[in-house]
Amino acid sequence: MNVGIIILAAGASQRMGVPKQLLDVHGDLLVVKVIKECLSVDNLSISVVIGAHKELILPKLKDLPINIVENADWSSGMAGSIVRGLAGCYMINKSIDAVLVCTADMPEVSGSYLSEIIREAKSNEEALIVASAYQKVIGVPALFKKETFLDLLELKGDKGASQIFKKFKSNIKKIDFKGLGIDLDTKEDYFEYINAKN
Repeated sequence: MNVGIIILAAGASQRMGVPKQLLDVHGDLLVVKVIKECLSVDNLSISVVIGAHKELILPKLKDLPINIVENADWSSGMAGSIVRGLAGCYMINKSIDAVLVCTADMPEVSGSYLSEIIREAKSNEEALIVASAYQKVIGVPALFKKETFLDLLELKGDKGASQIFKKFKSNIKKIDFKGLGIDLDTKEDYFEYINAKN
């Protein structure tokens, strides 16, 4: 299975008040930490979608072996970033069978967990989506097989992948995120996370 990874890093971080992609998480910038975990998964191409704060984020990514995709329309919502990320993955590898969507604000995402998602997708032909389950919801990281690509390309607004989850609910395999479904949306989230790790 040829899998491309899409890392969504285009948001303005309005609730955080500063670009959360560039928060320091124990010596690494948050977006770089997520990228490194994705790079630890063998033989995957990675497309990082940037938008707001691109002039600050881009220099921090220049030495990493990734494909950088710009979403100039980032303010219209997450859906546009998923669409552009999928296009970016296809430009690198036109034979991709699936895309694995992550966000740049989840510091506990690990390469081993992403590998688990991919293994499940390979072994379960009926599952068109393998999604993370946490806090009684499903979300990203989530893998979408090529049968869903046309639907991904039609996404609009800020609901992101939730629209696709609804359509393919009978073809979703859920994986417990094992308490790792932490995202950093506010300064309180950030300081609570950092202090808990010290």
